[in-house]
Formats: sequence, structure tokens, C-alpha cells
Amino acid sequence: MSGMFIKDKKDLTYLKWSHARSSSGTAGTFLKSESSLGGEKTYYKLSNYDYINGVVGHECINELIVDRLLTILGVEHLSYDLIHADIEIEGKVFETYLSASRDFKERGESKVALDDYYRINAIPGESHYDFCVRNGWKDYIDTMIAVDYIILNRDRHGANIEVLRNSRARTLRIAPLFDHGLSLLYSCSSDEEAEKFDVMEDKKCQCFIGGFSTKENLKYLNGRKDLFSAKLKANDKERIFEDLEGVLSDAFIDKIWKMIYERYKAYENL
Repeated sequence: MSGMFIKDKKDLTYLKWSHARSSSGTAGTFLKSESSLGGEKTYYKLSNYDYINGVVGHECINELIVDRLLTILGVEHLSYDLIHADIEIEGKVFETYLSASRDFKERGESKVALDDYYRINAIPGESHYDFCVRNGWKDYIDTMIAVDYIILNRDRHGANIEVLRNSRARTLRIAPLFDHGLSLLYSCSSDEEAEKFDVMEDKKCQCFIGGFSTKENLKYLNGRKDLFSAKLKANDKERIFEDLEGVLSDAFIDKIWKMIYERYKAYENL
């Protein structure tokens, strides 16, 4: 199920935030928290945070946009809610939008980052891609490569792909796609920057599978066009950006949609 946008402002000042530097080397701080109220563990994360100016990024909004996109395309993924809330960090209260998600592990499962699992279990000289194919994850990885090209995901490092195992049941599976905040126009901080952004530019990205180019990584697909169960259509823009007017400017909405749709069409025409 696609994530929800909770527009009515919530009081989440009780959450305690921990610092986690962006793994991609981008400037700023990304804060995370969790809560078990109501008996269900919920994980929260903020967009790029600056102590002086508060939450200055829009990575959490990207999570909802990509959530809706992947729902349309029929891709299994972790669902994120976008919540309008007051939060407190080091004694200061900020009004912001944050992401909330639930645990995708089933009872009895433990998780390990794919890069760690590869180091332990790979055959000497085996590529990351070939290792995933050998483990039965070809369709998953191919779909991930296509998605990351469409949204220009700059941060698909080896810990942003996880393996879930249940030792007692002897099951092993790869986790649904998650963590898409550092994608789309996350590097733009103004309408002017958004309007100048080249949506088809092949920017350097951190990819555990393949190289530093989401476009070059499409070579692994060998022209596959069976990765999505549905096609993206021009009128899907309304569904993807529903209720986000006022949260994102028209300039951002229009440019993000142009980016998604043009890169999707480029993938379809490979």
C-alpha cells in the first residue's frame, strides 16, 4: 500500500533524534528516531537538517513521491508516510515534514547489509551483480537498476540494500526497495536551481551494483522491458503529487515530474 500524507500537524516533540551523517558524503546531517507507541515500532527520519535554519532539505518528500511512483509501476518497496509535525531537537522546536516507516522484517528475521553479506559469501573474483544473480535476485536487482536510473538515485550503497534471513526457518530473502531520499531534485534548494536542473544529466552516483553512473548501469538489463507490471502515463502526475501543492513549489513539482517522465521514457526506449 502506498504511503499516506498526514497534513494535519502532529506534536512529535517527544521523539529523540540521533545523528547519522549522509553516507554519500553530501553536506548536512540526517537525523533518525523511532517509537514503539501502540505496540508497533515506527522509524522516523528527517530531511537534511541545519541547527541554525532547521530542516532545510526535502528528502522526506522525495520518499513519498518515489513511494507513489513505485506503487504505480508495481514495484515492491518499503512504504513511507509523510507527516507534518512539530519536532524538538536540542531544545529547539521546528515545524517540518518527516518520513515514517514500519519494520519490513518478519518475526524471526535478522538483517544484514548486502555489502557485508557479499564479503562473507562471494566467490573470489565474483562481481556484485553476478553474486546477486547467483543468489536468485536478478529480477530484483534489474528492477532496482531501472528505478535508480528513473529517479537518479545518488545513494544506493551496499547498506541501502539488505538481506533478511531466518536461521531457524532457513529462509533468505532480499528486503523491499527502500531509502530514496537522495534522488530527484534533492540537491536543489531554490526554485531557480530547480529550473536550471538538467533532468537527463548523468550525475555521479554511489552504486553498490555497477559503477558510478545510473545510466551506464542500464547495460546490465540487456534491454529488458518486463520489470514493471504497469506503465507510467502522463496523467499519473496528478496521482504522484496529490496534496503536495504548498509543500513543494510548482517549479519543483513540474521539474520533478519532467525528470521522472522523461527518464522513464528514455528507459522504455533503450
